[in-house]
Amino acid sequence: MNLLNPARLWSREEVLTRPCPVPREPGVYAWYFKSPPPGVPVADCVRSGDLTLLYVGIAPKAIPLNGKPASSQRLCNRVRYHFGGNAEGSTLRLTLGCLLAEDLGIQLRRVGSGNRLTFADGEHVLSRWMNDNAFVAWHVTEEPWLLERDIIGRLPLPLNLDMNKGHPFHGFLSSMRRTAKQRARDLPIWSA
Repeated sequence: MNLLNPARLWSREEVLTRPCPVPREPGVYAWYFKSPPPGVPVADCVRSGDLTLLYVGIAPKAIPLNGKPASSQRLCNRVRYHFGGNAEGSTLRLTLGCLLAEDLGIQLRRVGSGNRLTFADGEHVLSRWMNDNAFVAWHVTEEPWLLERDIIGRLPLPLNLDMNKGHPFHGFLSSMRRTAKQRARDLPIWSA
């Protein structure tokens, strides 16, 4: 499968160009890192050259069973958002920011009305870190949730939380994210 032995990995700069090289179709994406965040266990992770696979995601999510409409997200939307959005809409950015907060000098904060949590003015610092360290590959498939479940069940992916409770890093990462969110809620709303 091209996610585990990708012929090419794409950088932030390449993904954010127009036209975007990422397909506007459903699929699975795999995130490889040059320098993983401190403390992330990488010993058994899949490698591609000097990069390490730490996270997979999908677009769209599985069709809801409760009758709600299906997500309109596609690979292009999600991958671009992970590279250029914020922690409120990207679990990958939230995770990376929490793990890198001390090294990058950033902090999760309430923004806007106070209901959203982002790294505020630190989002651009996180984006620069991703520009230097994060690379992505993708695989188009009509039911990405099936492939995602299979990959998470077979591979060590320390940055995935959903469907990954058996990974030894899961408890630490969950606790770290929970603590960062609580700390953000205890602080005043951030203003520029």
